[in-house]
Amino acid sequence: MMKILILGAGGVGGYFGAHLLRSGADVTFLVRERRKALIEANGLQIETPRGAFSVRPKLVCASEVKPEYDLIILAPKSYDLDDALRSLAGASGHGVVLPFLNGMDHLDVLDRQFGRAAVMGGVAHVAATITESGAIRQLNDIHSLTVGPRHPAHAELARQFVALCQQTEFNGVYSDEIEQVLWDKWVFLATLAGMTTVCRGTVGEIVATPHGEALTRQMYEACCEVARLSGYPTGAAARERALGLLIKPGSDFTASMLRDLQAGQATEHDHVLDAMCRRGMALGLPMALLRLAHTHLAVQAGRRAGAGG
Repeated sequence: MMKILILGAGGVGGYFGAHLLRSGADVTFLVRERRKALIEANGLQIETPRGAFSVRPKLVCASEVKPEYDLIILAPKSYDLDDALRSLAGASGHGVVLPFLNGMDHLDVLDRQFGRAAVMGGVAHVAATITESGAIRQLNDIHSLTVGPRHPAHAELARQFVALCQQTEFNGVYSDEIEQVLWDKWVFLATLAGMTTVCRGTVGEIVATPHGEALTRQMYEACCEVARLSGYPTGAAARERALGLLIKPGSDFTASMLRDLQAGQATEHDHVLDAMCRRGMALGLPMALLRLAHTHLAVQAGRRAGAGG
């Protein structure tokens, strides 16, 4: 049986890992001591719109990791990637790495460390948060993993993992064009995060204003142009899906980045927004709206740092 190590037991790693474990997969979580103690005491608790459940997973800390896993899933926040890689030192040289991080810059980091032949591509779609009690709460019915090879060496492993996912309650999808899927998510997420954070509102609240829909479309098209000039043009179907969510009247949809901002937590503004800005500006694009959104979040991050948060 495929041995899976999941770094992180939060909204992505914990949610999907718990479902995999529940379906019979061999899953171990790499977590910090505090999270380990909480899960050992209470189990890994999952709350969904369809009901709640709890699992008792195998847990290890960084000092206990051994090179014995076929697949290593990375699910930290982007700003924690360097720390996550240090905690994987014990698994060095073994297993294929499957990251579920936002943006594209993490792939360059992982390729340099592990080699492209050991780094798959993955896209997670789930809205989840950790409650005060440590449970993972799914906020809506969207829950899917899309996985695909970036090198022929791990095409079969990708298919095997997707087959495991298809035995769970969430959706598992295999893609031979996983980097296109990653770009499609990034241009959507950058727009959603950029607009909802700078406006401090939901999609429905934004499009109900005189200029909200037009500005949302303008930001989205700017991101799509970065993708196109980078060799990953957004297809008609992906564009229709994205705009259907980004400009839906009455929608209470927001980015998790807004929830993090409102909670006074660190955000992925550098990895999602600034990384898109830098790529766009290097291609000669102004990226004015996204630069404004990033600046807003950078100011808030500066205030948190100044307050010791």
